[in-house]
Amino acid sequence: MTKCKSTCPEEPETNNPLTPTELWSLVKSNMLSSVTASFFVVSSLRIICPVSLDEGQQEKKVKSGDNVCLLCQGPRDAAITLLEWKKPELKTDDYVFFFRERRSYEKYQHPSYRGRVELKDPEMKDGDVSVILKNVNINDTGKYECCVGITRSSLKVINSINLTVEPGNNEGGGNKNGGDEGGGNKNGGEQRGRVGLIVVLSVFVLLLCVVALIIFRKH
Repeated sequence: MTKCKSTCPEEPETNNPLTPTELWSLVKSNMLSSVTASFFVVSSLRIICPVSLDEGQQEKKVKSGDNVCLLCQGPRDAAITLLEWKKPELKTDDYVFFFRERRSYEKYQHPSYRGRVELKDPEMKDGDVSVILKNVNINDTGKYECCVGITRSSLKVINSINLTVEPGNNEGGGNKNGGDEGGGNKNGGEQRGRVGLIVVLSVFVLLLCVVALIIFRKH
């Protein structure tokens, strides 16, 4: 076997083997680096591409008796000829709101929505096709869809809103008023009692005066 002379490269020194503790620390360090790198990659993707499948869906919660604005933004640079607000839960061909050729049609609305829905902006400036639903009640809870079209063939859903109507603070007021009415009866009874007491006292005083007058005359 040929021995290395001075011109031969020196053999690298052999490192001491790692202890189990040192090996585990190294593994954990590599794992942490990988997880951290993955986190930054995912975060970067989310910042660059904030795409969501529920992007066009909104959530709204209101109290019974309130007026609520259902927002919807149509095209800004085109004349909107057809607007439909639907509620799939109705399971009928009636609409929550129906607009065509510069006017709304109440006859196409579901009976429960007639007279309660109007455009936020009657001129629909800049494509604003939001509507205001007035005096909401528990039955108005559900999903609403806004459909906009430049022509009937181009009609499409722009967004949807999940509306939740919660009991208002005034609900159950009938019982409260009823209690007030009961209180009114109670107050009325107390007032009549006071009047009766005054009458009795007056009669008693009158009797004392009569007795005093009789005694005075005898003397």
